[in-house]
Amino acid sequence: MLPEPLRIFIGYDSREPIAYHVLAHSIISRATRPVTISPVAVKHLDFYTRQRGARESTEFSITRFLVPYLSGYKGHSIFMDCDMLCLTDITNIWLEIGGQLDKAVLVCQHDYTSKTFTKFLGQSNSNYPRKNWSSFMVFNNAKCKVLTPDYANTASGLDLHRFNWLKDEEIGSLPLEWNWLVGEYNKNPNAKFLHYTLGGPWFKDCEDCDYADEWFNEFQQASVPTPIGVTL
Repeated sequence: MLPEPLRIFIGYDSREPIAYHVLAHSIISRATRPVTISPVAVKHLDFYTRQRGARESTEFSITRFLVPYLSGYKGHSIFMDCDMLCLTDITNIWLEIGGQLDKAVLVCQHDYTSKTFTKFLGQSNSNYPRKNWSSFMVFNNAKCKVLTPDYANTASGLDLHRFNWLKDEEIGSLPLEWNWLVGEYNKNPNAKFLHYTLGGPWFKDCEDCDYADEWFNEFQQASVPTPIGVTL
């Protein structure tokens, strides 16, 4: 019997589709068990009627919280921002999940103040409690039934991103290597997921950011056909 695929949802922003596709390639090329990858694209969600707020830097700022609903509130699902790069076998995250089955959500619990007031495309970079916790989330979907379309349409962004919809003891912790903040943290040879939170090298102004070479190498592998007979 085949193992159940690991369900992965990636935030999709129409301004940077290349980020989504390179991230998906980096996941697929390293996974050793089945995975399914779905874009969280606002144009697919006709039940999402909320107007985009001035402080929402991406099209999926709020729609990320619909992942448990999109999963039928069953099993586990992962959400991640599109501005990431996978450097590991993502299916190993089951080792983290298996030890915290009582938690409603698992996140990297960053505790930092950003080094800059602006990020990609000149957008404001605000500091707030639990900043970037929601950029990589492992949902235990049955424990997240409060995240309905109605709730996503009406709750404040800060309530959602600060996880005010959960009790603190319901929030599990992942090692920071699963969501390593490029440009905010020093380089880490053990990073599992790079997060270009200030802007990835697909933006002209960020072409020389840390780990730019890793992203461009992945882009090359994803976009140039491999000759027949060559073993990867």
